[in-house]
Amino acid sequence: MIKLYQVELSGNCYKVRLMLSLLEIKHEQVLVDLPSGEHKSLQFLKLNPFGQIPVLVDGDVVVRDSHAILVYLARRYGDENWLPTEAEPISKVMRWLFTAANEIRQGPEFARRYHLFQIPLDVQLATERAYAILKILDEHLTGRQWLELNRPTIADVACFPYIALAPDGKVSLDAYPNVIAWIKRMKQLPGYVGMPGL
Repeated sequence: MIKLYQVELSGNCYKVRLMLSLLEIKHEQVLVDLPSGEHKSLQFLKLNPFGQIPVLVDGDVVVRDSHAILVYLARRYGDENWLPTEAEPISKVMRWLFTAANEIRQGPEFARRYHLFQIPLDVQLATERAYAILKILDEHLTGRQWLELNRPTIADVACFPYIALAPDGKVSLDAYPNVIAWIKRMKQLPGYVGMPGL
């Protein structure tokens, strides 16, 4: 049985839960008690020396980092639709994983952290970055149903949570109709599961 070490309100953990559900993969969710510092315990650090969640354990395989887990699940349990193998298509998918780890993280994710969890950071900068990436994303989605390849891929799964959760960070989606339509399409995928805030 696959084990996912995670917390409910983390968008990064949600990416993995969503992917597991879309692929109809049975798994056990193991809640990590962050307030008590469980993620810094010696036992947990054996799974992930960085002391971060999510962590996926599949038999003898341990995968840390939400995007690495998406790649693993798509390649191990999915098919070419979720993660192609040819050079150009995979590069198009992967660039959105890097966007999720950089621009989306430093924008809507950080704004959400500030407002929802009172994490001290430059919220004005995070908000500016959030609106910048929303503008780019909305323009990119003009005339498109999905981020790349005319179908849902792990690119969509990687970017979806913190874009859809942007209102938690007091970032409005109202001016981005293509983004709103894309969020609706994501929620209509077979196997879709939500999380608090969605």
